[in-house]
Amino acid sequence: MAITTAEQLLRAGDIGRCELVRGELLEMIPPGFEHGRVTMNLATPLAQHVKTNRLGTVVAAETGFLLSSEPDTVRAPDSAFVRASRPDGRSPGSARGYYPGAPDLAVDILSPDDRPGYVREKISEWLEAGALAVWVVDPRKRNLTVHEPGKPPVVLIENDIIRGGTLLPGFELPLRELFV
Repeated sequence: MAITTAEQLLRAGDIGRCELVRGELLEMIPPGFEHGRVTMNLATPLAQHVKTNRLGTVVAAETGFLLSSEPDTVRAPDSAFVRASRPDGRSPGSARGYYPGAPDLAVDILSPDDRPGYVREKISEWLEAGALAVWVVDPRKRNLTVHEPGKPPVVLIENDIIRGGTLLPGFELPLRELFV
């Protein structure tokens, strides 16, 4: 049976890493060690800050977000943050299955085989679905690009500090700490 909906994907069992993009199943190659290390070097301090300050929930890689329906799109960022209180009333604690909508922050760590067009498509999907920020980390270039709706992308280099701004008040992390 072909998987074309979020419900079918959720019930499919262990079919490996994949996303559903406009009703088409997209199989994904497991990322390498560097990808996992960089993901955790960002997700761990982010999760600690969010938990300490009761800002919401940080989720790990492969957590599905239902970005659109008919045709369904389920994307899974490398990490994500959902505020505790959202204007749409969706609480991160109440979600079962795939989270209905975009996270407030989606984090994508680039893999060596990621194509620029594919990455731009994902960024657009996150922002169009309601994400307030998308952070794209490039381990090879040792930088992080911040994408926000209606603003030009901002590239942070290794000596810069990642700041959470109004979305994650008080969050600061030297970018170089992602690459150790």
